[in-house]
Order: sequence, then structure tokens, then C-alpha cells
Amino acid sequence: MPDTSPTREAVLAAAHRLGRDVDPAQAELLAAYLDQLMKWNRKMNLVGPSDWRTVFDRLVVDSLFLADFLAGLGLPEHPLCLDFGAGAGLPGIPLRVLWRQGDYWLVEVREKRATFMKSVLGRLKLPVTNVFSGRAEDALDRLSRSGHQATADLILSRAFMPWQKLLDFIHPMLRREPDHAGMAVILSNDPPPAETDIPEGWRLGDVASYPAAGGERYFWSFMAE
Repeated sequence: MPDTSPTREAVLAAAHRLGRDVDPAQAELLAAYLDQLMKWNRKMNLVGPSDWRTVFDRLVVDSLFLADFLAGLGLPEHPLCLDFGAGAGLPGIPLRVLWRQGDYWLVEVREKRATFMKSVLGRLKLPVTNVFSGRAEDALDRLSRSGHQATADLILSRAFMPWQKLLDFIHPMLRREPDHAGMAVILSNDPPPAETDIPEGWRLGDVASYPAAGGERYFWSFMAE
């Protein structure tokens, strides 16, 4: 029978095994997230047939290393961050357990998944972490009408759409000021593209690789010009 009841101690051990230790308070929150994910998954198929350890090793692992990657990007003190196609809250919710900078919005058009994320966030009480239930192209307009800035400092994507199409799609959404250019971060199974493949209006920034699911995955960052 799969182990569907994560504990703080089991999460601490699982993170250590992947090479990215977390503290007990973070492990408690990650265990609570995984517990809810497994319960909802039985009814909604959020992550396919799976147990929490497999989800941790194959999906949460991205968030563990992404937290360190974002911390090194030199973002503004309080960035507005959008996570497109947030789905079941991966990588965003585990990421926010570890990386709390700025105002973070999980953007998801599918209502049931948005409902799941809102329910989990209500339990975890993560600061300035919210769900936008709707289309990605509508997010900034609606957020700006409620008092947020009109452009984003950071947009993250894992498989929301092909990366070149994504860069074209989000270019007008990112902040561009003399002292700060908005950034895109893409989670990928592939090494970064050649400079000649990067669309006009962008330049490749920091890149990192990390071990995941027996292979290697990558973060690519792009700066809007």
C-alpha cells in the first residue's frame, strides 16, 4: 500500500536525500501540503496515480532548488510574481514555504484546481501568497484594478506553453524601468537555448541545473529588454 500520510520527519528525510535540507517548520508545512494534495488527488486526479514520496521526488524537488535560484536573481525587495499554469500548486506552493519574497500569485484558469490551491493556502497561512482564478492574460489587469502594480517583476512557468511562445506572450506584462527589468523563469528538462534561438526583446540571464528524478533539470532566466 502506498504511503499517503506524510509526516514532518519523513519530509525532512526526503529533502535530505535529495540534497536540499529544510528546517522542521518548513517540513511541517510541506507535509501539510502533500497530505492535502494526496487527499484531493483521489477525487480530482491532480498529479496522476501517485504516493506522496513520488510526488516529492519528482515534483516538489523543483521547488526546493528553485527557492535558491530565485534568491540569487537580484529581484527587487518586494517583487510582484506571477506563476502561470499553477495547476495543483507546483512549483508555487512548496516554493513559498521556502522563499517568501514579494507578492506571489498562483494563476490558474481551471476552477477545481484553483479551489484546491485556495483550500491549501487557507490551511498553510503562507504570507502574501494568493490564487488568481482566471486566464493568464487577464491577471495583471484585474490585479492592477485592486491596487497592485500594472506590470510584473517575475513570471514563472513550467509547461504553461512552449517557451518561445511564452516569451512573446508575457513580454508586455513585465516591468521595464532603467534600474530594473522584469524577468521570466522557465523550468525545463533541457539545457538553455542558443542565443540565436532567443526571441527579440529578451536576453538570457542566469541558468542553473539540478538533479531530479534520476536525471538533470534546468532553470532558465530571461531579462526583458
